[in-house]
Amino acid sequence: MDVRLIHTEAEYQAALQKIRALWEAEPGTPAAEELEILVLLVNKFEEENYPIEEPDPIEYIKIRMEELGLKQEDLVPYMGNKGNVSKVLSRKRALSLEMIRKLHRGLRFPLEVLIAEPKLNTL
Repeated sequence: MDVRLIHTEAEYQAALQKIRALWEAEPGTPAAEELEILVLLVNKFEEENYPIEEPDPIEYIKIRMEELGLKQEDLVPYMGNKGNVSKVLSRKRALSLEMIRKLHRGLRFPLEVLIAEPKLNTL
C-alpha cells in the first residue's frame, strides 16, 4: 500500500480512480483498509480545495418546500400570514427570530442555515 497525502489535482484524480478500483474490497482486507485511507485523504483534499458554501436561507427554504411538497400557504404557521411568506420568499422581508425558531422547531430546518446572511435580491 503506497498511500500519500494529496497535494495536486492530478493526485486527486488518481486517488479517485484507485477508490473506484477498490470499491468492492472485502471488509477487513488490506484493500479495504487502503480504500478507507484513500477516502479520508480525498475528503481532506476536497474540504481544503472545494469548500461548500453555506446555502442562502431563502433558497434553502424554497428547495425544502419543493422536496417536502409544501406550498406557500403551508408556511403560514411558521411565518405568521400569507403576506409574510410572500415577502420573505421574494426577499422583501427578512426572516424574524420568531420565524427562524418556528421553522427550526416545526420543520427541522437547520438553525445555521436560517441565520445565515441571505443573498441580495437581484431583481
